[in-house]
Amino acid sequence: MYDLAIIGAGWAGFNAAQEAKQLGLKAVIIDKSHIGGTCLNLGCIPTKALIQSAKIFNSIKKSSTFGINTTAPEIDFVKIQERKEKIVQQLRLGMQSMLKGIDFLAGVARIVSPQEIEISGKRIQTRSILIATGSRPYELPQFKFDSKKIISSDEMLGLKSIPDSILIIGGGVIGCEFASLFSILGSKVSIVEKMPQVLPGEDNEVARKLESSFRKKGIKVSTNTDAAALSLADFDIVLVCVGRSPQTQGLGLEELGVRLEKGRIVADDFLSTNINNIYTAGDCCSRIMLAHFAGFQGRIAAQNIKNPENRKSSASSCVPGCIFTDPEIGSVGLNEEKAKASGFEIEIHKFDFQGSGMSRILDETEGFVKIISDKKTGIVLGSSIIGPKATELIGILTLAVSSRLKVEDLRNVIFAHPTLSESISEAL
Repeated sequence: MYDLAIIGAGWAGFNAAQEAKQLGLKAVIIDKSHIGGTCLNLGCIPTKALIQSAKIFNSIKKSSTFGINTTAPEIDFVKIQERKEKIVQQLRLGMQSMLKGIDFLAGVARIVSPQEIEISGKRIQTRSILIATGSRPYELPQFKFDSKKIISSDEMLGLKSIPDSILIIGGGVIGCEFASLFSILGSKVSIVEKMPQVLPGEDNEVARKLESSFRKKGIKVSTNTDAAALSLADFDIVLVCVGRSPQTQGLGLEELGVRLEKGRIVADDFLSTNINNIYTAGDCCSRIMLAHFAGFQGRIAAQNIKNPENRKSSASSCVPGCIFTDPEIGSVGLNEEKAKASGFEIEIHKFDFQGSGMSRILDETEGFVKIISDKKTGIVLGSSIIGPKATELIGILTLAVSSRLKVEDLRNVIFAHPTLSESISEAL
């Protein structure tokens, strides 16, 4: 008999297992595929490994700006993919070693009862269950995946060669990252987005800046556009990335009576379902589909299973978002539009990277730091950054927002010079 059975070895399940071990629970983790889930195998890690190779290529191309003359660089896409796979394998082995002391069962899981799970014909008993089965790419009825021309982000990561032309349907985070990546590698890229801007939900000014940057790089951006009106014959590859769907099929949830909404598991702030001892975490239940938030939820769920009388809430308005385009984007808390919609009287604090000494040194001056504060209290409500190392810089603002720091508190912090981080104090 296990104390906790975790279905899904992605970031939510892995972190829940780690926490369970620390709390002294006898745990088992079940997955039909590799440990690490989407993040490690088909998402965050492989995508960023490819993006880093593209960044190196881009840096070499402009090395003469720094007084370094080189011969024309060439792309070896096979080696780029081999490096990506090596990184994934190394991290997978690391995660496996960190699960020492926790049973791992490979196979397809089905919940037979709140205390029993069947894994590929074998049954185990457990006191509590955590469902952390993640998500999968959403498929449009008019653009069915064929794994050849019309593909998802999963297949995009496994391409054997660089396409001459790519149509990307969906200008969200995934679409914009792939557009940036393959444009650098030499593909002719077009993005189609139904909404008025790419990156719907992000700060409008940031989205406009990225669109402008994309167009300068030769990426065709079409907003307010329905892809159904386009001819797919004009493109070698069509990448459909219009969101992700919860992966909850085949678990036996309907038979058990676990409440679902459009395939998503319904849970309260404590990550409990409508069945007492069944909990959930990550993309299969959350509207915020980010690996770091899934990991946070996994840890909270394990703590709540261990201490049901003293449960912690997983609700958080302070979840940073990172987009690894060129230029990078980082955001946290309320952006300008959301703060106004929430009724705040705001102050906008802004600093352009053109004025940063370190940005000049790096020759990456495109973008800005934008910080939103409550005019009445001075409390920092949120931030949107587009520019060099925005995905790292946003960590400072995440701490500020989560700690409810005031502009004055952050302004009085001494940032080292010359660094990109001092752009935060300059903005204030």
